[in-house]
Amino acid sequence: MDERVIIIHSLEQAVTALKVARELDRPVTLASPPGAAAYTGALWFREVVKQAQLEVPQAEASSILDCGDKPGLVMAAFRQGVLRVRFTGAREAAEKLEAMAEAESLHLLTGPLEALDLLDVKDKAQACRDWLSKV
Repeated sequence: MDERVIIIHSLEQAVTALKVARELDRPVTLASPPGAAAYTGALWFREVVKQAQLEVPQAEASSILDCGDKPGLVMAAFRQGVLRVRFTGAREAAEKLEAMAEAESLHLLTGPLEALDLLDVKDKAQACRDWLSKV
C-alpha cells in the first residue's frame, strides 16, 4: 500500500488526521507544507506532531518536514530530531545530504510528494477519510 500523506498546517489538523487514521485503522504520514522548515522551524513541526500523537496515541503515524531547497534547513532539522525530511534543491546537494542521512539512519526524500493538503478544505475529517480510504 502506498504511503498516505496529509499536509497539516496546525495541531488541530494533525489531530483530525490522526483521529481519522485511527478510526480507519490506516497508517498516515503527517507532512508540513512545502518549504515550511523556513518559516515554522523544525522544532515547531516536531512538537506539533508529538502533541498530536499524544492526543491520539492509537494512530499509526510518521511525519515529513519539508525543507524546500535549503540544505542548511535539512541539516538543522536532522540535528533537532526530525527523522524524515524532504529536500527539493540541487541534485549535488541532495546526494551529500543523502549520504549524511544514511550515516545517521535518517531519511531524506527528494521526489514528488502526493498528498492531501488540508489548507483550504472545509470538511477536514471527511477529506482525510476519503484520502485514507483510497487504495
